[in-house]
Amino acid sequence: MDDVSALDVPLTKSLGPATAKVMAEALDLHTVGDLLHHYPRRYAERGELTTLSDLPLDEHVTVVAQVADARVHTFNGSKGRGQRLEVTITDGYGRLQLVFFGKGVHKPHHDLPPGTRAMFAGKVSLFNRRLQLAHPSYELLRGDGDAAEAAGSWAGALIPIYPATTKLESWKISKAVDAVLPAAADAADPLPDALREGRGLAELPDALRLIHRPRTKADVAAARERLKWDEAFVLQVALARRRHADTQLPAVPRRPAPDGLLTAFDATLPFTLTDGQNKVSKEIFDDLATDHPMHRLLQGEVGSGKTMVALRAMLAVVDAGGQAAMLAPTEVLAQQHHRSVTEMMGELAEGGMLGGSERGTKVVLLTGSMGTAARRQALLDLVTGEAGIVIGTHALIEDKVRFHDLGLVVVDEQHRFGVEQRDALRGKGKQPPHLLVMTATPIPRTVAMTVFGDLETSVLDQLPAGRSPIASHVVPAADKPHFLARAWERVREEVQNGHQAYVVCPRIGDEEDQKKKARGAKEDEAEKRPPLAVLDVAEKLRAGPLAGLRIAVLHGRMHPDDKDEVMRGFAAGELDVLVATTVIEVGVNVPNATAMVIMDADRFGVSQLHQLRGRVGRGSAPGLCLLVTEMPGASPARQRLGAVAATLDGFELSRIDLEQRREGDVLGQAQSGVRSSLRVLTVIDDEEVIAAAREEATAVVLADPDLTAHPGLRTTLDALLSEEREEYLEKG
Repeated sequence: MDDVSALDVPLTKSLGPATAKVMAEALDLHTVGDLLHHYPRRYAERGELTTLSDLPLDEHVTVVAQVADARVHTFNGSKGRGQRLEVTITDGYGRLQLVFFGKGVHKPHHDLPPGTRAMFAGKVSLFNRRLQLAHPSYELLRGDGDAAEAAGSWAGALIPIYPATTKLESWKISKAVDAVLPAAADAADPLPDALREGRGLAELPDALRLIHRPRTKADVAAARERLKWDEAFVLQVALARRRHADTQLPAVPRRPAPDGLLTAFDATLPFTLTDGQNKVSKEIFDDLATDHPMHRLLQGEVGSGKTMVALRAMLAVVDAGGQAAMLAPTEVLAQQHHRSVTEMMGELAEGGMLGGSERGTKVVLLTGSMGTAARRQALLDLVTGEAGIVIGTHALIEDKVRFHDLGLVVVDEQHRFGVEQRDALRGKGKQPPHLLVMTATPIPRTVAMTVFGDLETSVLDQLPAGRSPIASHVVPAADKPHFLARAWERVREEVQNGHQAYVVCPRIGDEEDQKKKARGAKEDEAEKRPPLAVLDVAEKLRAGPLAGLRIAVLHGRMHPDDKDEVMRGFAAGELDVLVATTVIEVGVNVPNATAMVIMDADRFGVSQLHQLRGRVGRGSAPGLCLLVTEMPGASPARQRLGAVAATLDGFELSRIDLEQRREGDVLGQAQSGVRSSLRVLTVIDDEEVIAAAREEATAVVLADPDLTAHPGLRTTLDALLSEEREEYLEKG
């Protein structure tokens, strides 16, 4: 294990306590290995200058540029006469101003005469409508003759530019890398020799040296290719081991009875299942019939009929003598599922009750806000086996919930649940139950292979017959106020035609919301106004453009009984307009609702907008979705809304969504509690590497599940996947 120890050395020993402290605080780097895996973001060629015209406002940047002009200005301030140094730098086309004040002007004035080339680092700000860097740090780039002496690592043809912070500039990181780079020779190689040689990849110590100190662009490409493989392969090995471990667990095979509950249910369906639903159902039934637990991800477009597929799987398990539990992220969704399942099953959901079918079963609801008597009855029905199906929220996970024989767990909208929650429910079976995970957020193939890599995947990409198209339009409220007035007219027209509408707002707007905003929402201080609120918008609509219509509100802080009453009233057509938060985002199914107006639409993510839009157009009448925004036409937010309006293809939108987010977010960095392990691999662009790594990883794990023949891989896996991350990967 000596091979690894050089990379495990704390930076306090290699760089000294002061530098190590800044590295830890600013970049979360603690060991030599951490620093060696902090790769340059890009490279500047020695003679090349950074393009200054497209620098991002309010971000920390590092630029290579030439001084065009430097002048000291004297001014009279509140504390007497002062000095200001203004330095103009150029890339040959654009210009950028640097400003230094007070006693700090003398050194830069001496160091930065016109013609000087240097690296400058600082936060881009706007002053008098011009971009500037105030008090930037800088590192001079001298002529080739004295470059090595004056700037150490800057002697090479390519200058590495590292992800940096205000406290730690790129060149300081580079000098720290110089100090630890010899340790790269001791890096344990996670790739099996046969794989590395077969694919012509560089050895790991060479790749680390080349990524930090390349001589040519070919060096960078070779290093990145090798390091991408490390990241993809190690991650896929972790997932392959999880899949393999699951195949070793015992499970009770669940085969539906020939003329049982499922057959009786299918006979009552007033429609024919789509080819996609039949295909996916077969995959699920085949899995349920095996003696190890099913682990399947069912993803499908909004409204593709996932609930029907899940219900048939649950009925198959009940047929086979087991019980099925569906875990929903919110009470509104749990109640909605319970309502739709009991309606679809009819008398088959009244097992043991007067008038119920003798082949039926009980379908119970279990949520945290239920009354004591109803809760006690539900718990009794579960432990005796009287209830074959339970639909609930986190309340299902509590210790006091016991099952007679839990055979299937269905998790709806998986991304809303943590690992521990799902595993707590799985632990309630006599043997590990089968698991079906559903998501209506379409996931590109590479992300499915990465985030959900321990699951087999089924895709429903076909909408059931009778679904109507949804027209989507951006409503630029600031540029064209009359467009918003027209939006409310359209809502009125839909209601006059016998239909209903949703109005969605980003926040609730009650007193508690205001207090919370006052306490912590500093980011809103710079905004012209806070996000629009349900309570405010509902009041204005009642008094203004939608006066006379039956309007109700729905949000997460309402009492569950009140929420349920509003949803029932809306579903029954007793209300015309529902003004709500994103509590209606998933699972809410009111076919008569044809219009949706999303206020401050730019404050929602692409996938979320797609989810919300899926609440309309669920019946025979066409749907209408209006995305209201005050953002200017050229802004990225408006372009994002334009993309949503332009397509109903969830997979295309999820790709756009991912391209706008950082890699760490894709892997659930916030949920995993640790830094994303992906630094050079991008799950959108590197599909071929990920797919190939998955194949290689599966083969390695099948041949050697404990990785005894691959000590380097085992060590890297242990180091890379901390305990929290291992758990996160199990989330499925």
